[in-house]
Amino acid sequence: MTGWTQEQMPDQSGRTYIVTGASSGIGEATARALVERGGRVILACRDIEKARPIAESLGGQAEVRRLDLADLASVREFTRTCETVDTVIANAGISTIPKKLSPNGIELQFATNHLGHFALVHDLLDRIRDRVVVVSSMSHRFVGLLHMGRIDLTDLGYSRRRYSPFGAYCQSKLANLLFVRELRNRLAAADSAVRVVAVHPGISRTSAGLHTETRSGEISWNLITRAVGQDPDMGALPSLYAATHPDVPSGSYIGPGGLFGVRGTPVISRASATAGNDRLARELWLHSEQLVNDFHSIR
Repeated sequence: MTGWTQEQMPDQSGRTYIVTGASSGIGEATARALVERGGRVILACRDIEKARPIAESLGGQAEVRRLDLADLASVREFTRTCETVDTVIANAGISTIPKKLSPNGIELQFATNHLGHFALVHDLLDRIRDRVVVVSSMSHRFVGLLHMGRIDLTDLGYSRRRYSPFGAYCQSKLANLLFVRELRNRLAAADSAVRVVAVHPGISRTSAGLHTETRSGEISWNLITRAVGQDPDMGALPSLYAATHPDVPSGSYIGPGGLFGVRGTPVISRASATAGNDRLARELWLHSEQLVNDFHSIR
């Protein structure tokens, strides 16, 4: 797979994709590449006014549907009317924001980056023909270091422990990988042909790190991305490879292959040992499932 680019992507005619967060950055680049290869793409976005011009520029093979991953009611409304698709690309995410809670009382990064995507895939699993691609981050490796990002399933709203914007982000990105681990195990146990693949984009020149609400955070992000970041088209390559290559293994983790994993064409990468913890993956799945079920039973 060394040197794999969009030009090597197979024809996608007749295939339908859901791409979350496709109104900008890597999500937009992913959707655009799939349409250029003949695929049909549902741009699942919170801000449909922002996403609409992108869909219009892609022609009749793209459409916008509203999906606010932080709000489980929005996720349920989206899945309630969604048709069968080939692949879900769980791309949307927020990063290193001040402490905020979702409408369901869960820390917003965890709610958006993990729980919303968990609910989306969980509800759609019997309508997914081919695979699930989940976008994580190299930052998952910081979990447990310097007391950052420890997953506490009893305090997802950070009511007891000290909140760290970066630590909460790392926690949510580890949760992405644990979700992939447990989903892979469950699909294998059910003899399902559906594959699930985790990816990370390295460092890309997008607005992902510009929501810290601090001047120092914005300056740091701009300096890092200018120094070592790659453009969104390159950042989208791991997702596109995972979503379209016929031989990608279920449960694999794909990211850029150059400069310590921050840039380059996609290769099979290694996640942290914690990301491969089957017990923790199973506990997170059961807890996430309970959170979703509790919300819907209340409604």
